[in-house]
Amino acid sequence: MRRPRIRRPRSLAGQLFAMQIVLVALVVAGCAAFAYVADRGQAEEAARREVTAAAVAVAASASVRDAVRSADPPFVLQAYADRVRTDTGVDFVTIMSPDGIRWTHPDPERIGERFLGHTGPALEGRIFSETYTGTLGPSVRVVVPVMDGDRVTGLVSAGITVDAISAEIRRQVPALLGVALGALALGGAGTYLLNARLRRHTHGMNATELSRMHDYHEATLHAVREGLLMLDGQHRIALINDGGRELLGLTGEVIGRRVDALGLPPGLTDALLAPGPRVDEVHASADRIVVLNTSPVSGGERHGTVVTLRDHTELQALSGELDSVRGFAEALRSQAHEAANRLHAVVSLIELGRADEAVEFVTAELELAQALTDEVVGAVAEPVLAALLLGKAAQANERGVELVLTPDTHVDDGLLPDHLPARDLVTVLGNLVDNAVDAAAEEANRSVAEVRHAQVTVTLRADSGDLLLRVGDTGAGVAPEAMEEVFRRGWSTKSPGSAPHGRGLGLALVRQAVRRNGGTVSVTGAPGGGAEFTVRLPLCAAAARTPAAPPTPSSPPSSPPSPPSATPAPRTGVPS
Repeated sequence: MRRPRIRRPRSLAGQLFAMQIVLVALVVAGCAAFAYVADRGQAEEAARREVTAAAVAVAASASVRDAVRSADPPFVLQAYADRVRTDTGVDFVTIMSPDGIRWTHPDPERIGERFLGHTGPALEGRIFSETYTGTLGPSVRVVVPVMDGDRVTGLVSAGITVDAISAEIRRQVPALLGVALGALALGGAGTYLLNARLRRHTHGMNATELSRMHDYHEATLHAVREGLLMLDGQHRIALINDGGRELLGLTGEVIGRRVDALGLPPGLTDALLAPGPRVDEVHASADRIVVLNTSPVSGGERHGTVVTLRDHTELQALSGELDSVRGFAEALRSQAHEAANRLHAVVSLIELGRADEAVEFVTAELELAQALTDEVVGAVAEPVLAALLLGKAAQANERGVELVLTPDTHVDDGLLPDHLPARDLVTVLGNLVDNAVDAAAEEANRSVAEVRHAQVTVTLRADSGDLLLRVGDTGAGVAPEAMEEVFRRGWSTKSPGSAPHGRGLGLALVRQAVRRNGGTVSVTGAPGGGAEFTVRLPLCAAAARTPAAPPTPSSPPSSPPSPPSATPAPRTGVPS
């Protein structure tokens, strides 16, 4: 059995084409009808003027006035009326007595009969016209008085039959129809071309399909978590979804605004304005790390750019944590190697019969490692931060840098509120310590003329309702003009302002984590040289929900913060 064919609804372009053809046909038909009626009216008016001129000329003729006063007017006037009718092209010229008795007529047998029509106004000395049915049928006629002084001595009527006027109009109908058909063909051709273009742009879809596609389009834009932007040829935002607004930190109406007027970071703005494609570039927005891809949209000319954004913040934070764990593992491997060396030393001392010296050596190493562990755990009861500091101390020791906790460092277990994620604390403290260790180690290696002790100082404590984190180093410090640039992606202690690929994200992540938790971060000069980063994170949830504006220091403060009241004795050992 043959299945019935499902008829697809006509496309939107096809529907518009049919509607426009009908509309053009109706307009052309209406115009043709109007032109026909107007031409008929103009033809009747022209006929009325023509017969009026003929009748007035006859009535004003001296020979007519003389013939009217003669004994036999028909004998004199019939031949004259025939000549006038032939010369002027009117259908009849009738000269009659004031009583309406014809003296002339195109049909001689009608002479002497009464005129069919109205003569009252003419008997009063006025010229008037009318359409009346006489012996020749309906006609447009005019009646003019023949005056002898103030007395009406006769009447002259001239007219053209309606059939003659209609015949003239019929001769014009072919031309009128030709113009109408030409207009219809021209309108149809223009409509076809416009609808062909519309069909190409709508891909032959009907109104229902277009409406459904629009609904899917809107639903998809709001459902996709990744950011999507479409820029026009002037780099104005033509379309942006919810994910794009969130990742770029945009609020309010942004459609139609240029990219360089959105207040985005310079590096991200330059990437959006770039003419060529960009693939998996990492950029920092106000509080996110995003991966950006751009693709120009082009036909014969460039129409704009499609931009996709992916949130890389958590992945970058996890990468930082992974780097910390990897570094800790490297430190443990190094410590394992050192432990093996120490074990060989102990075994050798025992083999040499120096057991007391072996015990003393082992005890000193254990006391040194345990002292550092006890100090960190005693000052920082929060297990995540304590583990982080122990790992960073081991890494710093491997690079010849001493990590020191100031005496006022104290964080009780349970001090950190639920709204302050441990991951963000690890991101902030870990990146600050890493940058401090890099700076201190680099400066120590550079100072070959003098032996310089590389040290990183860490302070953690509750202060006026905030969690205070302060990290100082003995590095080269930060120039006053670069104190805001250090938080920009791409700045690195390795190569300030032009960090290698994959570097320069640490301090940008620090500022983003601080902003997310409503805190502040600033950098000043350390008391003993180098740089000192200070972070304040509110311990109150209400304060954390209202992020503070990031500081924009332009120069170091007039007086640096007071140095710690006491500095613990340097420790070079790490837990083994």
